[in-house]
Amino acid sequence: MKLKDFYKFVINEGVAVDPRGKKGVADELKRVKDGYDDLPSWKKDIFDKILLTNPYADTRILHGNPEMDVKTILVGIDIEMGELLLADRLNQKGTKIDLIMAHHPEGKALAGLYQVMYLQADVLNKYGVPINVAEGLMAERIKEVRRRLLPVNHTRAVDGARLLDLPFMCAHTPCDNHVVDYLQKLLNKKKPRVLKDIVEMLEEIPEYRNSIKNDVPPTIVSGTAQRRCGNVFVDMTGGTEGSRKIFEKLSKTDIGTVVGMHFTDEHVKEAEKNNINLIIAGHMASDNLGINLFLDKASKKDKKLNIISCSGFYRFSRN
Repeated sequence: MKLKDFYKFVINEGVAVDPRGKKGVADELKRVKDGYDDLPSWKKDIFDKILLTNPYADTRILHGNPEMDVKTILVGIDIEMGELLLADRLNQKGTKIDLIMAHHPEGKALAGLYQVMYLQADVLNKYGVPINVAEGLMAERIKEVRRRLLPVNHTRAVDGARLLDLPFMCAHTPCDNHVVDYLQKLLNKKKPRVLKDIVEMLEEIPEYRNSIKNDVPPTIVSGTAQRRCGNVFVDMTGGTEGSRKIFEKLSKTDIGTVVGMHFTDEHVKEAEKNNINLIIAGHMASDNLGINLFLDKASKKDKKLNIISCSGFYRFSRN
């Protein structure tokens, strides 16, 4: 595949498993297009036009010729200067790296991370939280995340890729969508009774089992092993964790348990206060699962694709 085709494939497969559904994604793209149409001409000139066709601001080509052929990809959870130098050294030693793919966003994709968080309002609405409430709570959290990103030196790794002339991209929300789709379907099928059942289900998945070997097991952080689950909500996409105030609203729905990648102490306290069970499945393990599920699709599309793992990523193929 050419780099531009691989990038499009990432976006299309992310949309295919987006929890909003294809119509929800189309509605979001229309919202962006309507906002663009209302801009004065000088603002249209500087508008990030990729967002008119890509609903994931945290996923993009950061450096490289879109027409180049991609055969070997160095894939890592985080790609920063150390991993870029690793790629350059591998090239020097004869392992030709065509593309470096990070999961976590860098460059403009990191600066725009807050933009994908609007996805969470639609997901919360799907699970019974009124859309006006979900959007109100997420608006506050999105502003908080945006303020946190403002002082970050987000171009650092991209500058390194440019100086070393290493093709570089990141794929964040599309891979996280795969985790949510896979785990939610599995939970809906298995219908666990108590929290221990969810933990044991996760422990059977290769990515989580590998994480256990590294002493990072799935962990119940609100509730107990024998506490009944109720309906389970997998909350692992949309940039980063949402508002801690959402647990009060979830307690008024039929959701009893939330399974996520990570929760702050404030999130855990709010969940306990509102009797919502929380399970941290594991951040790196869940990221691994999402990337692997996507790469399985990419490897089926291009059987000659060669994947080299680094930076906390471990390849487990289901093909």
